[in-house]
Amino acid sequence: MKRSVSDLAVFGGRPEFLNPILVGQPNNIDRRRFFDRMNWALDNQWLSNGGPLVQEFEERVADLAGVRNCVATCNATAALQLYARAARLTGEIVMPSMTFVATAHAMRWLGLKPVFCDVDPDTGCIGVPQVEAVLTERTAAILGVHLWGRACPVDELEKVAADRGIPLFFDAAHAIGCSTSGRPVGGFGAVEVFSFHATKVVSAFEGGAVVTDDDELAGQIRALHNFGIGPYGHEAGGTNAKLSEAGAAMGLTSLDALPEATRRNEENYDLYRAELDELPGVSLVEFDRRERNNYQYVIVKIDESVTGIGRDLLQELLAAEKIVTKRYFSPACHELAPYATENPVELPHTENLARSVLAVPTGTRTTAEDIRRVCGVIRLAVTEGRTVRERWRRRENAEHALADPGRVV
Repeated sequence: MKRSVSDLAVFGGRPEFLNPILVGQPNNIDRRRFFDRMNWALDNQWLSNGGPLVQEFEERVADLAGVRNCVATCNATAALQLYARAARLTGEIVMPSMTFVATAHAMRWLGLKPVFCDVDPDTGCIGVPQVEAVLTERTAAILGVHLWGRACPVDELEKVAADRGIPLFFDAAHAIGCSTSGRPVGGFGAVEVFSFHATKVVSAFEGGAVVTDDDELAGQIRALHNFGIGPYGHEAGGTNAKLSEAGAAMGLTSLDALPEATRRNEENYDLYRAELDELPGVSLVEFDRRERNNYQYVIVKIDESVTGIGRDLLQELLAAEKIVTKRYFSPACHELAPYATENPVELPHTENLARSVLAVPTGTRTTAEDIRRVCGVIRLAVTEGRTVRERWRRRENAEHALADPGRVV
């Protein structure tokens, strides 16, 4: 256990971990069950083009989301684009800037214009007043994001969209297995899109899905994701965005493990809360315990005015201890190229949140002892925050002086 600032690895101490622990490590699965599925696919000689494993995966995802239709895709970015094509969207897409940049890139790649709105300062999610502030006659649709798996205000957004006569759809990349108002995420808006990337709580190696109760829309999306082939067709033609049987084998096996992964994630979250409880300037983003949550992200918020140490410096200190964290999501989309120069905006709530949050390691590969050791480093760093910051500044000045002996510091 580290007892003083000098014990920190950035100041010469031994790193807390021998091997790095990471945010987004793949969860444990039953490998035998996965290989049984893969062997069956190989024996069956149906490896792509909507094979039996993909069909089963789609049925299980649709059931989990409480909808009639699921179209599995190669990734969530393509899934967002398939809906935009099927809905024939043109113009501006209102969305929060506090999201992974793929949300915006997916729309821009199709020639649509992302218009970023600020977030609700209390929840960090897209909010109705913030959306209404940027709606114009050029708005083609609203794209909500369930940030860190916490659902945004779906009912209120549906009313805004209905009043304006424009579509509403959701990036639910983080939210498989979650609920809001007692209803599963997946059945809100025109469609919702899940991600099954390797880092997600349900993984298909790399995959995504569009889920909806609109049968005709699902048929169009299904055609579009397979070169436009199908009874619905589309003037946009189509692309190749299918999920393979190998991806579906992984997805099914990961779905089998979802209850255990969720249970472990919740235990991890509760342990982080217990370990960091009442630590001044440090808080965890809360989940509504009345709802179903997958707890795949543990988000720590750092208030530099209290701790004396900023989020970025804390991340560097943790990295030196081989604790690899992620700034989900910083910089926010509107601060990144090309959006920062194409359409510069100021979004104070988003910027304040993006500067303060850090995702810490969790998942089925993260042990209780790992978490206690991570929290021990965080406690030391923030309790001695001003001392750490001053020593860091002196170290940087010394390094600059060595690099440039003539420089006055």
